[in-house]
Amino acid sequence: MSEANAVTTEQLRLWDKRHVWHPFTQMQDWERDEQIIIVKGEGCWLIDTEGNRYLDGVASMWTNVHGHCRRELNDALKEQVERLEHSTLLGLGSEQSIILAARLAEITPPGLDRFFYSDNGSTAMEVAVKMAYQYQVHSGRAERSRFITFRHAYHGDTLGAVSVGGIGIYHTTFKPLMFETIQAPAPYCYRCELGCSRSACNMECINSLEELMVRNAGLVAGLVIEPLVQGAGGMIVHPAGFLKRVRDLCDRYDILMIADEVATGFGRTGAMFACSHEGVAPDIMAISKGIAAGYLPLAATVTTDKVYSAFLGRYSELKTFFHGHTFTGNPLACAVALKSLQLFQQDNLLAALQPKIARLKQGLAEFSAMPHVGDVRQCGLAAGIELVENRETGTPYPWEDKIGIRVCLEARKRGVFSRPLGNTIVIFPPLVISDSELDTLLSVLSESIRVITE
Repeated sequence: MSEANAVTTEQLRLWDKRHVWHPFTQMQDWERDEQIIIVKGEGCWLIDTEGNRYLDGVASMWTNVHGHCRRELNDALKEQVERLEHSTLLGLGSEQSIILAARLAEITPPGLDRFFYSDNGSTAMEVAVKMAYQYQVHSGRAERSRFITFRHAYHGDTLGAVSVGGIGIYHTTFKPLMFETIQAPAPYCYRCELGCSRSACNMECINSLEELMVRNAGLVAGLVIEPLVQGAGGMIVHPAGFLKRVRDLCDRYDILMIADEVATGFGRTGAMFACSHEGVAPDIMAISKGIAAGYLPLAATVTTDKVYSAFLGRYSELKTFFHGHTFTGNPLACAVALKSLQLFQQDNLLAALQPKIARLKQGLAEFSAMPHVGDVRQCGLAAGIELVENRETGTPYPWEDKIGIRVCLEARKRGVFSRPLGNTIVIFPPLVISDSELDTLLSVLSESIRVITE
């Protein structure tokens, strides 16, 4: 018997509460409650120490693509670990990272074929921000040091990524440590800060964005955007055409467009990348989460030859991009990512997603009629159900009510694991979820919302 199998559930819970600090978690509440501990995964299900099964409604923090413990991915990992676990990209090439970059270049938006590896979404965005500014420096425009960002944006938790974010509860505390950005209105149609309604929306937020560009002409290094949907902001889905108009403005005012596809990439929106829906090719794109199918930390910041070429020069010119990570281009993660791309083709996954997306849309219609649901938003196989105290006025529940948390705890009792974004219930399952599993996910969340809110 292994050491892990010899440890009781109770001992694991005690050690967890004594030693592990969980992310985005109020530990006072955590230490008071009896927590589940996951030891196994099968397909779209997580299994705890006592054999209870939970449908993974958030794809294990938005990463899982092909299900847990997919045999082909397991085999790819085992095969690679027998050959090489890691070697650095500082001064050496690495087989798996090279092949992966070549394969990714075949599917990324046109022109994006230079890959700088890191290990998570935050680091990919840190790379993007530094890369964009250093590009401006090398182009003789060091004064272009500002970034345009959007309210309700989330790009990670390292300080550069925090600086380009726009969610107060996550970011305000660190304001003294952050660099200043130019913040634009988010296309949050349900709570439009410009006072517009969906029925009369002419995307006035685009006009506000252009005004910011004009006002700060010659000072902006880049614009940072989550294409189509702002994830952690509450699954805020942008109106059709918004992304394309942002790209057009960036072209008009000579601003680098940085697309954060960390959550939206690799099939989540129904296309391989969200930008593809509107024919947009950003200048820099950050990818992570689904890149390695939820198996291992891996990320890349992808850019064009134009940006890449600005860093070329004699060693003495110090144009080198002085940035790196210990596990950059890790062979184990890259081997799994390569196999994941093969499975996309083998399973015809993008085509198989379309009826699931339609099924999700149909199932979400029921939620729109519920008395404490203010808004239902969907983009591909991702959705957010925003709960409100008063549907007529859109008044949100107070934080102290912990409505989102309570709904997800109720769902957990019924065999579904979900995690809210404040008062917004998130639907973000593995892409291979079956029709019956998707129906289960929706029915459990519906019943849990009724129990807690009514």
